[in-house]
Amino acid sequence: VQLQASGGGLVQAGGYLRLSCAASGRTFSTYVMGWFRQAPGKEREFVATISGSGGGTVYRDSVKGRFTISRDNANNTVYLQMNSLVPEDTAVYYCAASPKTWDAFGRRTISDYYYWGQGTLVTVSS
Repeated sequence: VQLQASGGGLVQAGGYLRLSCAASGRTFSTYVMGWFRQAPGKEREFVATISGSGGGTVYRDSVKGRFTISRDNANNTVYLQMNSLVPEDTAVYYCAASPKTWDAFGRRTISDYYYWGQGTLVTVSS
């Protein structure tokens, strides 16, 4: 699976962005998809994940109610809609694919994801 993330940019606090991640391959719907982010000087962290069917989603607490992950299996794309952005959301955002099965807790661990996109930079100014 090859992943290509896009949609990052510079936005003012309170604004919004939508990230997209296009995947190659015919088995996209079998993968759990996730978004992670890495701020300067910090470790990469989980943001959101979605099951293969799109029926299950899990978010990190700090983005609940502001971010929405979704997927379009017909077009092999996963999205991250980010609203009410705050400067603390500034980071490089990565999409990733996991072949592991979905469970009630979602897939939040970096090691669960075998395929990674190149990252897209999101900068939120105050």
